[in-house]
Amino acid sequence: MSASPSATSRVSVPGASAYPHRGADALVMVTRNGEPLAEREVVVAQRRHRFLFGCIGFEFIPLANGEPYGTARAGDDLDPVRNLSDAEVAQVAELWFELFNFVTLPFYWQRFEPVRGRPDTERVRTAARWFADRGCTVKGHPLAWHTLAPDWLLELPNDEVARLQVERIRREVSGFAGLIDMWDVINEVVIMPIFAKYDNALTRLCREIGRIPLVRMVVDAAREANPHATLLLNDFDMSAAYECLIEGLLEAGVRIDALGLQSHMHQGYWGEERTLETIERFARYGLPIHFTETTLVSGHLMPPEIEDLNDYQIPEWPSTPEGEERQADELVRHYRTLLSHPSVEAMTYWGFVDGGWLGAPGGFVRTDGTPKPAYEAVRSLIKGEWWLPPTTVRTDADGRIRVAGMLGEYAVTAGDRTATFTLDEPGETKLEVAL
Repeated sequence: MSASPSATSRVSVPGASAYPHRGADALVMVTRNGEPLAEREVVVAQRRHRFLFGCIGFEFIPLANGEPYGTARAGDDLDPVRNLSDAEVAQVAELWFELFNFVTLPFYWQRFEPVRGRPDTERVRTAARWFADRGCTVKGHPLAWHTLAPDWLLELPNDEVARLQVERIRREVSGFAGLIDMWDVINEVVIMPIFAKYDNALTRLCREIGRIPLVRMVVDAAREANPHATLLLNDFDMSAAYECLIEGLLEAGVRIDALGLQSHMHQGYWGEERTLETIERFARYGLPIHFTETTLVSGHLMPPEIEDLNDYQIPEWPSTPEGEERQADELVRHYRTLLSHPSVEAMTYWGFVDGGWLGAPGGFVRTDGTPKPAYEAVRSLIKGEWWLPPTTVRTDADGRIRVAGMLGEYAVTAGDRTATFTLDEPGETKLEVAL
């Protein structure tokens, strides 16, 4: 006689029930050689989250390439690890991989191709493969941006700038296809035509042809180069101006796959109410939302009167014990808030080690390589409350178990055989796993 469903053993991820849109309850039949594996102990373990828990990986490019950090190239963004040995950087990387399944790598045109015709392709490709081989989805950032546009573009007419921008996008997107299939195609378009801090070719081009034609040009180039890529529009401007740009693009038939929202909180935590209100405003377009650039500091807050965060330049910005406790609490609240809204599919943290962007103490790790309370707090979510560690469970008389967990990839092991299955849709489901 078959075992009743009530006799079927169940394993559960503790926090999955709090996010029903991010979890599934699966009745899993385990088979071996075509027959149900009845009344047997198996080990079930989660391997990957579907949600993209991300961080930048800029400082690990030399590590991925086997380069001593003392010989790092001038274009590498290595300020966060400047006081660490090569061995210590490798240890920090292990901490990184314990948390994240999603990495953003730099494609700033000025740094990627400081000399025309000599792009840093192979080093970045090696780094992308290094992350991908360790289970990470890789995103490139950005393909078009007025800031860090190469100086050698300035001497060229706008039509030539446009041609070279399109060629650059096609080169990167097609050349990295299959390894990098997600791109911040164009960055900070709202401010692009009125940017006046210094001359650059992309601002000049945007002033001439307009925001929407420029976005159409770069998105079309990326789409043609890799029709399967996920293409994002990314901006820090959360005002109605960004909404107007999105609406104009959609009305013009420009196909954007996801909206990137930046949330650099150097001047203080947004709070749950503001964060959810922001998500709701942009969720109305029916596109997935990625929080592409998030920071919360563990030192003093940047003064509120600073309008451009880049203008805050100070000799030192130390992390403090009280700031670290505040940062840990706010990060947990921020992650919970993002996961609570079904439109949010990814969150990228902007700097794993203190002292990165703007010299801020915004990392999960101090400048000496030791993890801060924020690291342990977020780890307790990603690899604790929202994670299924290896768990032994016994199949019923029909070879079944129940697995209630966060969407993602899981493995079942019995003896010397292991097979994987994926929970990819919320709600109840049935599936078979063949060992």
